[in-house]
Amino acid sequence: MRIDVLGAVRAVDDGGDGDGGGPVGLGGPRQREVLARLVVAEGRMVTTQGLVADLWPDPPDGAVGALRTFVAALRRALEPGRPPRTPPRILVTEGSGYALRLPRAAVDVHRFEDALAAARRPPQDVGALEEALRSWRGTAYADLPDSPWVRRERARLEELRLEAVEVRAGALLDGGGTGDGAALVAGLAAHVTEHPWREPAWALLARALYRSGRQADALAAIRRARAMLADRLGLDPGPELARLETDILTRSAALEPSGAQPLPSGGAGFGPRTTTDLARAVALAGGDALVLSRRNRLAAVRAAERTGDVALTARVIGAYDVPAVWARADDPAQAAAVVAAAERALAGLGTGGDPAARARLLATVAVESRSGDLGARERERAARAAREAEALARDLGDPAALAFALDGVFLQSFGRPGLAPRRDAIGAELIALSASAGLPAFAILGQLIRLQSASASGDRAAAQTHAGAVDRLGTEHESRLVPVFTQWFRARLMAERSAEPGGPTPAAVAQAYRAADGTLATAGMPGVRRGLLSLALLGLRLLHDRPAPTGPGLDWGPYLPWAAPLVLLAEDRTDDARAALRRAPEPPRDHLQEAVWSLVAHAAARLGEPAIAARAAESLRMCAAEHAGAASGMLTLGPVARYLEAAENCAAKGN
Repeated sequence: MRIDVLGAVRAVDDGGDGDGGGPVGLGGPRQREVLARLVVAEGRMVTTQGLVADLWPDPPDGAVGALRTFVAALRRALEPGRPPRTPPRILVTEGSGYALRLPRAAVDVHRFEDALAAARRPPQDVGALEEALRSWRGTAYADLPDSPWVRRERARLEELRLEAVEVRAGALLDGGGTGDGAALVAGLAAHVTEHPWREPAWALLARALYRSGRQADALAAIRRARAMLADRLGLDPGPELARLETDILTRSAALEPSGAQPLPSGGAGFGPRTTTDLARAVALAGGDALVLSRRNRLAAVRAAERTGDVALTARVIGAYDVPAVWARADDPAQAAAVVAAAERALAGLGTGGDPAARARLLATVAVESRSGDLGARERERAARAAREAEALARDLGDPAALAFALDGVFLQSFGRPGLAPRRDAIGAELIALSASAGLPAFAILGQLIRLQSASASGDRAAAQTHAGAVDRLGTEHESRLVPVFTQWFRARLMAERSAEPGGPTPAAVAQAYRAADGTLATAGMPGVRRGLLSLALLGLRLLHDRPAPTGPGLDWGPYLPWAAPLVLLAEDRTDDARAALRRAPEPPRDHLQEAVWSLVAHAAARLGEPAIAARAAESLRMCAAEHAGAASGMLTLGPVARYLEAAENCAAKGN
């Protein structure tokens, strides 16, 4: 049995009993919290009262009984083959409490702590430390509630992780050799960007720059550290930085390595696999981890660019192949910065450059240039990048590069309404490709795309099949973002059924939408969330022939220009509604363009605006068989045909 807590809490059966092994179902969050609290105790007994106090700030009646139930369930999960009435061997009763009996090597956090302790002592075992750093899958205890003991432990472990990164760098620098010094510099530069108050990290960066033959840059790093400490903290640098600056100026022999250990081209501590690979892994956890991963990714890209090594920069940019399912960026400024860096790297490589690097850079341009945020010229550039990335990846026969490129093709497939069948084919290829090449994150993407496409076409049974498949994948691979999408999907199904005899009430649907929005609030995806709940509630009202919702508490996000005419009509402000409709721009090319065109059609018909109605009808004819808004998989306004008919009738009256 193996327990991992450097990320979401999980248990894995190593198959030692001959049953093949695999992930162990630990049950609900309270059971996982009990297991994690016993991991923190490192084999020592934790009293029942201590566990109760840690689990409940204000323990309810029956808390001790509930704790015993959690322990019993954990014992069944951790030792499924234990005969009845046989004492447990892993989670044992001891004195007035419980203890976890596992070898330290069976728990990732204990392996990490032991590897760090060994790396601090000569002879330093850098290999074991690299392996331990690679075991970090995100924030420690990422899926546990933010209770005091969890906060303390996360803070302690994050400090140890930062120290481990620095210990590894120091060992490599002291060990000598040349290796890939650019990767070491890039990783250290990203490290100090994220943690600028750590003086030892600045010293390591300066030493790495000096070792790479960049004396001036090494001095500049020390001066940046001095300025940062003074500006942000009002402190002078410590004696180590001052002494190092003198050593660099005088080219002191003290800066020469004492051994001959080569610098690796990218291990757990630095380079593309510390920065970018770690950011990629963390991104899949969602929430604050997703926000942090985007920030770390951009820091790594900028650090790589400062080395002047185009090939390294291309590797750093292309390594972050995190699947994206929404055609609006969560952070448009960050996305634009990544696109600009990718285009600079492409120019540096030239058209004859490494095709694998070019494929990933072009895919990055396509994925980060979300169609809902772009003008016509930018859309064409991004679509061209997607096509070229796909062609290069197919020629290379690289499944991972092709999956990433297909994500770009998908995100650029919103050029006009009615393209759900094209996206469904992309989703099907991603699922098949992922199955043959072992790419679970892209399997999840493929199922979500097919869920969206089936929803758009009104195939409820197929959509539910894909929702079930993606839920299973999300559980198996511990994706905390999957349930966000599927909860919204199930709220959308309720909305559809609310218009049918015996279906749920609109009030129940509204409650389901709000609950789904609550999960989205902490998912780290503002590009998805902005305006979604208000648009969903508007769609629900239109399904039931009711006026638009009004009130100051509604956030319409990017959909305000097209919702405003209907909101103003609901407030009996007809002239204002007409003016708002006339100045509304063309709807964005994203998951909700069919929904937005339907709003335009509905408002034009209500206000008697035949020219606007004719323009809306022209777009809606391309998706006449679809359900408005359902291409998102998350909301619905009902069949497009309803809004198309109203627009055509209005347009005909104008003629």
